[in-house]
Amino acid sequence: MKGRRFASLGLAILLFASGCGQKPGAFADKDAVVTINSYSVSRDEFESEFRASTYGDSDTPESRENFLNALIDRKLILQYAQAQGLDKGKVFLKSIEKFWEQSLLKVALDRKTREIDSQINTTDWAARRVEEAKSMSDWMSDLRKNATITLQRSVPANPAAQERSR
Repeated sequence: MKGRRFASLGLAILLFASGCGQKPGAFADKDAVVTINSYSVSRDEFESEFRASTYGDSDTPESRENFLNALIDRKLILQYAQAQGLDKGKVFLKSIEKFWEQSLLKVALDRKTREIDSQINTTDWAARRVEEAKSMSDWMSDLRKNATITLQRSVPANPAAQERSR
């Protein structure tokens, strides 16, 4: 479990690092919208990020210019953070790990919810929710039943509570 967690964390870090800095000349000059130090932003990357941003709600020359300035600022801050080694710090790595876990949990639960919803035949909202909750509970029970769970010791005590009892 721990090895898989570190492998996943390593993959997330590689994906993050590959998106934050590219080698000079990674894009042909004709394809680059802007180059910030050695990082080039391609037209496709710019368009994709622009459309996904709130700036893209109103596609005007002014909104594009504002987005470009915000993008430049963001890339400069990321480059600064990397130069300071912040991307290798324990706080950052723990943050990436938590983000990765939360994102994966959301994707897994969304997928399972859609699967369960597609199997429920009633149109009554309350009955659907009851059936969905039961199906999710059954699914969790099956996951636990098919897993090997070994507690090394009892539930850890609250250190603050232990101090008060002394």
